[in-house]
Amino acid sequence: MSIEQLNLQGLRNLAPVAMVPSQRINLISGVNGSGKTSLLEGIHILGMGRSFRTRQLKNAIQRDASQMTLFARLAGEPETTVGVRRFRDQSELELRLKGSKNARLAELAEALPLQLINPDAFRLLEGSPAGRREFLDWGVFHVKHDFLASWRRARRALKHRNALLRRGRIAPQELDVWEHELAGSGELIDQQRREWFTAFLPVFEETLSALLPMEGLTLHYARGWDKTRELADVLAASRPTDLQMGFTQQGPQRADLRIKIHRQPAIEVLSRGQQKLVVSALKLAQGRLLESSVNRHCVYLIDDLPAELDKKHRQRFCELLESMQCQAFITSVEPAALENRWLSGTEVQMFHVKHLEQTETPSGGSSSALSQLMHIGSDHDTSVVRR
Repeated sequence: MSIEQLNLQGLRNLAPVAMVPSQRINLISGVNGSGKTSLLEGIHILGMGRSFRTRQLKNAIQRDASQMTLFARLAGEPETTVGVRRFRDQSELELRLKGSKNARLAELAEALPLQLINPDAFRLLEGSPAGRREFLDWGVFHVKHDFLASWRRARRALKHRNALLRRGRIAPQELDVWEHELAGSGELIDQQRREWFTAFLPVFEETLSALLPMEGLTLHYARGWDKTRELADVLAASRPTDLQMGFTQQGPQRADLRIKIHRQPAIEVLSRGQQKLVVSALKLAQGRLLESSVNRHCVYLIDDLPAELDKKHRQRFCELLESMQCQAFITSVEPAALENRWLSGTEVQMFHVKHLEQTETPSGGSSSALSQLMHIGSDHDTSVVRR
């Protein structure tokens, strides 16, 4: 899916947004604090139901606004619209899909698959396994339609088993019920994750090679318990220590993706620029696998693409992104860092968050429909101009 129309209101420092983006490459430039990242944040909330900048969505609501309303019309037939509204004095999100008020977050995520590449993306290498599990499960969710049901079953069983473990003195038969449920759903989750990983690994290796050929780098899936034993046996054998700890120590909730170079953690070997390229390869490979598996396309949100990358690797990144049939929103403080890096046939639109004026289309971009003025301002009377 790609975004045909984007409307944002009450989001941080942005004045009401009414944007008709390119179906391919959208370059957004402007000084720090002008609202570039907020624009990406709005799209992220539409597809994920949460922000990548704050845990509490009320913090994303404009300072003097009572609510935040986000809307997008997606390309394709039949017409699909997604919407999110959050009132400052309410904790619940109002989600809409195709006009229905009863949409769920999973339905929004399926309708608008997103991949975010920003400074926080480094957590795939340096952060806890939870972030890598989320990355892994995003991929499985979009290609395995029954994965979500299995994941919910496992989460429910894990919650109940942990509650019993914290209670201390319990009858074994009480644990039996939830261990049976966790073992069954956990084994199914592992099978689906392994199938996804088998398909993902060669796509990742090919993508990384296009960005930065790197000898000795390996990506490994660890399922979260002894690979030679059934989960039911592991759970039964670990009861005494789990009771002492008060939680389940092994299972699908402990799965991880391990990235190493010559058997050392990649985060301890790679430069910052190399880390960004590895993370970018992971994210781009997600979209490439989604396209080849189910013929759907990601929307990429790329915050400050030039940062950490030299001129050669910026060019490689742009060339790879250009070869994919995807829509991308890319921010940069310096527009020159991303200008003239695209083939003449690629539809490129540039938006500048600063002056309310229109300039000529840069060479190399598409000249169709580039005369429309976009009024995407901020509290400081800034705006975005498509050029």
